[in-house]
Amino acid sequence: MKDKQNAILNWINNNEDKIISFLQELLQIPSVNPWFTDDTSVTNEKEVQEMIAMYMESLGAEIDMWEPNAAELSEYTGMPGYVADRDFTGRPNLAAKIKGEGNGKSLLLFGHIDTVKAASGWTKDPFGGHIENGKIYGRGSVDMKGGVAAMIMALKAIQEVGITLPGSVTVGTVVEEESSGMGALAFADRGYVTDAAMVTEPTGMKVAPLCRGILWGKITLKGRSGHIELPQGDWRKGEAVDAIEKTRYLLDQIDLLNEDWALRKTHPLLSVPCQMLVGQVIAGEYPSSFANKSEIYFNAQYLPSERDEVGGGGNVKKEIETFIKNSIQNDPWLKENPPVIEWLVNADCGEVSADHEFVKTCQKSLEEIGEEPLLEGCYFHTDMGWLERVGIPTLNFGPGNPREAHQNDESLHIDELINATKMIAFTILDWCSREK
Repeated sequence: MKDKQNAILNWINNNEDKIISFLQELLQIPSVNPWFTDDTSVTNEKEVQEMIAMYMESLGAEIDMWEPNAAELSEYTGMPGYVADRDFTGRPNLAAKIKGEGNGKSLLLFGHIDTVKAASGWTKDPFGGHIENGKIYGRGSVDMKGGVAAMIMALKAIQEVGITLPGSVTVGTVVEEESSGMGALAFADRGYVTDAAMVTEPTGMKVAPLCRGILWGKITLKGRSGHIELPQGDWRKGEAVDAIEKTRYLLDQIDLLNEDWALRKTHPLLSVPCQMLVGQVIAGEYPSSFANKSEIYFNAQYLPSERDEVGGGGNVKKEIETFIKNSIQNDPWLKENPPVIEWLVNADCGEVSADHEFVKTCQKSLEEIGEEPLLEGCYFHTDMGWLERVGIPTLNFGPGNPREAHQNDESLHIDELINATKMIAFTILDWCSREK
């Protein structure tokens, strides 16, 4: 095994330029999830998948590329990730399988190729793959084309040094992670099941055996407009009610909820608790009128231990709905005109035991390349939930600081890209050489 590891290390060290170039090619094809933009010039997910398919075919992989169909997946209605109106035309998933030559354990290397939009504020070309000061810049460099490049080039290194694996390796790349997770749902529905899976999301080179679930919601509060410069009387007699004032009241209640959650919704592998965090408040129509309506958009996280019977955030939805109902009882206007909650996203979570054999294998691989084998959960949603749900022990590991995901001038340290490639190659070699 040591001789094979040394051969892999030598190839990677001598071919860093190929690994870097591969990531640059991925970044130079914009693959923004169309949920974020109407600009079709940057929504080229199919082109990225075709590039990966061609590369994997050159490694001897069997290629399966298909466009998910929401109608055909309607049996998953009400489950995490399913959205009835999603259109996947020109947005294929990809599975590329390299068959093992023995009875070794199988492995799925998994990632998404859709990104959020570049937005304003970039000082580099977001789709240029620019290199400066040891970093590669580009939308998706961290989240998560860097991880996708590392896992594919790890397989390339193994093949280039002439190693044949007893176990099969499947590379799965999907769309629609950034807005619902339906790409992973469609992949799981396709029937791909392996003995373990690694989702190469950015974890800062830590092994992450869990991720949190995410709920996006909108709370609409009703007011009653009136001239803002005039004194107002009893709302029961038709006088104005300021929706912004009612919003302040509810935001204060959310602060109290978060104090409670900070004590209850914790996990040993997460340094911060789950919270109900407000991302947007939209209110009012004119500077001279009290606000007629207010909208609060929020992001609430939940733990695997809180999942409902279908693996989603239904229990936490009910908890938030009950909280809002109870919190307005002391406000006569809100009690008579209760806020309306609309649920926008229910992104699932996942967890594998920190003592699982595959977790230990990944930690061992990190030690063997000279990295500290740290465990830490993902604070954000990843696609591991549906893989776990179909019986695949799944964890997250990848290069990049997750705090740089979605930022302006998103960038990945080249050293991390290379070290992640080494770690993943060692994990493939170790895991797929073990007998089932």
